[in-house]
Amino acid sequence: MTDAQETAAEPDLRNPGGAPLDDDVETAPIPLLEPREGIPPVVATREALDEVIAAFARGTGPVAVDAERASGYRYGQRAYLVQLRREGAGSALVDPVGCPDLSGLGEALAGSEWILHAATQDLPCLREIGMVPTRLFDTELAGRLAGFPRVGLGAMVESVLGYALEKGHSAVDWSTRPLPEPWLRYAALDVELLVDLRDALEKELDRQGKLEWARQEFDAIASAPPAPPRKDPWRRTSGMHKVRRRRQMAIVRELWNARDRIAQRRDVSPGKVLSDTAIVEAALAVPLNVQALSVLPGFGHRMGRRQLEQWQQTIDRAKALPDSELPQPGAAVTGPPPPRSWADKDPAAAARLSAARAAVSALAEELNMPQENLITPDTVRRVCWEPPKDATREAVAASLASYGARQWQVEQVSPLLTKALAVTAAT
Repeated sequence: MTDAQETAAEPDLRNPGGAPLDDDVETAPIPLLEPREGIPPVVATREALDEVIAAFARGTGPVAVDAERASGYRYGQRAYLVQLRREGAGSALVDPVGCPDLSGLGEALAGSEWILHAATQDLPCLREIGMVPTRLFDTELAGRLAGFPRVGLGAMVESVLGYALEKGHSAVDWSTRPLPEPWLRYAALDVELLVDLRDALEKELDRQGKLEWARQEFDAIASAPPAPPRKDPWRRTSGMHKVRRRRQMAIVRELWNARDRIAQRRDVSPGKVLSDTAIVEAALAVPLNVQALSVLPGFGHRMGRRQLEQWQQTIDRAKALPDSELPQPGAAVTGPPPPRSWADKDPAAAARLSAARAAVSALAEELNMPQENLITPDTVRRVCWEPPKDATREAVAASLASYGARQWQVEQVSPLLTKALAVTAAT
């Protein structure tokens, strides 16, 4: 780094609106072109990994962590590169293909605070390779709570620290080997300033009186168990809302499952095997034969005869299913019905929801944060649909907590919901 860059590396926190705290003059961000110690070598052997583990165990303070996946190219969401940075250890780029078990690295960092940006996106793939934090700081979530209008990493680094990160490699195929140098530079820069960003955001959250709120949010993320497998994932096929008949839904299900098996076997993204659009078009058309299938979008001239025959056989299986094995029109509803139907089903509940939404919206605006971070819309719906029999503030607070609301959320929102429930009960 140059002297100017070293000076600029000191956190120069700006207002969430983008204006400098002590100056009304906008300054151009400084391009961050190279990691301060250069691009670290890719760690892909046991011996090199042992050196990294030892270095990071000796390091001090929080550790910045990031992971790169090959979404849209490979099956699943596994990590293909892990980036780390820590005071006293510098930066490291670890290849989980060459080093698939990083539990030793995770153990070396046990008890340390991990800094991640959008932690819930990276934690599942990190968990797969043995890296599970017990404490974390999520810079994206911190930005949301602090009221920043743009919370992508590049936008946050620019508005908070005054640096412009390189763009353009976030959506590349990170399973490529060897990884090109520009990609490695991009990856190393992603953790270059995470510690600085964390420190600046902590100060801003403290200034706004939200630091304890953020800590509760981070603790909730770190302690959350792995998400269970999604039930009937085929129902999330893009365009599924067009499919109305049970036989057509069976075609979607059979094609989706066949595509998933092929994608897993080939280790490619399911969309590269067959698009969602093609699946839905086939379900709507219910083609009689290969010739009829071949003229549908997604099954055109690029697809060979053998592939077309395989997809047609899958469709024919769905067509031959007895009615008892056809899927039901909708997924099982475990919560309240869609709010648009409340006015007809339960006008009082609709009135409660309207009052609650207005109150939550006003408070979120006052606190300068997104409504969904103040309290999830689903939680508000559940409390309004089935309020406590005795809707006291204590009872409402207990109801919110039972749905997973953090203590700070309960304290902020329970008075509003109590008032909304009381007003609508009296009308």
